[in-house]
Amino acid sequence: HFGSTSIYTPGQLVDVLVAMNPAALKANLKELKAGGILIVNTNEFVERNLKKVNYASNPLDNPELAEKYRLIPVDITDATHRALADSTLTSRDKDLCRNMFALGITYWLYQRDPNPTIRWIESKFAKKTEVAQANINVLMAGHSYAETIELFETRYEVQKAKFEPGTYRNITGNTAIALGLITGTELSGLQALFAGYPITPASDILHTLAKYKNFSITTFQAEDEIAAMCAAVGASYGGTIGITGTSGPGIALKSEAMNLAVMTELPAVIINVQRAGPSTGLPTKTEQADLLQVMFGRNGESPMPVIAAATPSDGFYMAIEAIRIALEFMTPVVLLSDGYIANGSEPWRLPVIEQLPKIQSQLLPKDSDPAQFKAYGRDELTLARKWAPPGLAGFEHRIGGLEKDETGNISYESDNHETMVRLRAEKIERIANFIPHQEVYPNQEGDLLVVSWGSTYGSTREAVESLISEGLSVSHAHIRYLNPFPKNLGQILSKFKKVLVPEINTGQLAMLLRAKYLVDAKPCGRVTGRPLIAEELKEIFRNELKS
Repeated sequence: HFGSTSIYTPGQLVDVLVAMNPAALKANLKELKAGGILIVNTNEFVERNLKKVNYASNPLDNPELAEKYRLIPVDITDATHRALADSTLTSRDKDLCRNMFALGITYWLYQRDPNPTIRWIESKFAKKTEVAQANINVLMAGHSYAETIELFETRYEVQKAKFEPGTYRNITGNTAIALGLITGTELSGLQALFAGYPITPASDILHTLAKYKNFSITTFQAEDEIAAMCAAVGASYGGTIGITGTSGPGIALKSEAMNLAVMTELPAVIINVQRAGPSTGLPTKTEQADLLQVMFGRNGESPMPVIAAATPSDGFYMAIEAIRIALEFMTPVVLLSDGYIANGSEPWRLPVIEQLPKIQSQLLPKDSDPAQFKAYGRDELTLARKWAPPGLAGFEHRIGGLEKDETGNISYESDNHETMVRLRAEKIERIANFIPHQEVYPNQEGDLLVVSWGSTYGSTREAVESLISEGLSVSHAHIRYLNPFPKNLGQILSKFKKVLVPEINTGQLAMLLRAKYLVDAKPCGRVTGRPLIAEELKEIFRNELKS
């Protein structure tokens, strides 16, 4: 998808398909809309290549192909070599430029300016000027070819999108989270340690942070997931913000040390870029099946705030929010992303840093009275304890994995244990007083409410908007705060006749909503390792309205 209006998903079916060989045609033809444009590199449709994919005959000779699609046969390989007749590149290297010829054709078809791509090529191959020039020559040759032949009946023009004034850049989810962590740390005025261990699809966060050595985050690649989480807890104990990033298998290993952060009430951020599981699962595929894991996957009563990014750029703001919650409430916080968000990208307007609110921590003020200090003395509003790192004279105290009383002394008394368990739980519940109310689009009541979270935002919103345009009563609530839920969520759910929850799992958020609010929230997710598709969701929502 690209267009002059808001784009929520990459789309499902394409309007133009370029098949560079028979294998590409066979694998991808089903993704082309009926009546769509099919550009085919005829040079590659030879007997040897046809046999590789079990074509008994050349599919380009089948009249049904031309009837169903607008078939545009082009000798792309020959045309590429003609465009590079004076180049000293090898024949194989010239073949690598063929995609640029096809791109030039599509740029002409959609009246797109090739200059941004030319600048990108020059930057990408700055040290290989001949390669850069070859790609540019072939790109423009494809553009000229489309302009001179008469195979296209129509050209299309997509107007520029209207953005708010500002500076924009294209950003992926992992990069956005990394920049958000840097920004959140700067807004707090503290130092941070990001301790990680390489794992798909979260590794880019560590790689990105390592490039920004002039900021307040130190990066540390640990020997394993357990060591990374323990290092983050140690950093928080020492007075800096402890941060770690991983995926589902890493969360399983980190859980004991995450629980230590819960018990000691230290500020930490744990980023889970979810992938398909269980176990090793499908490392490069996306999923949302770790929600219950991060909510309940620790021994004992172990409450922990959980928030989730909705889009790639939203990762920036939710990373800042994770740091805010961790510091203001003295708690570890889980930030959920997934492979789709991590590797997806979108335009992002650079924020004005001066307009972002400062983050206040619970560090002991310099004028604190040691005689009044208690290790687990609590703020009346937030129930957060004060943060007294080692080295503060007069504020020595004990924390650790064993249960403590208010003074920090180890306590095995049953009444004290229940008090501390309930205080830790109530502290997390009170976070709901300091987060935004849940928004609903477009109506606050109606026949059907669709509740999404994480990367299902785009496909859900696209499906809902399409049904609204048909006059159907459907609304959309996208939840970014998963523990605790926004205070008004229960009231919102009660105003709709039906509630559907699309998610890339078998119904984990639906289970939580049913348990907490006693509403008939029905799951409608799939677990294919791929993002949910707007067209499929649209039919699911439509059928639910009919039933």
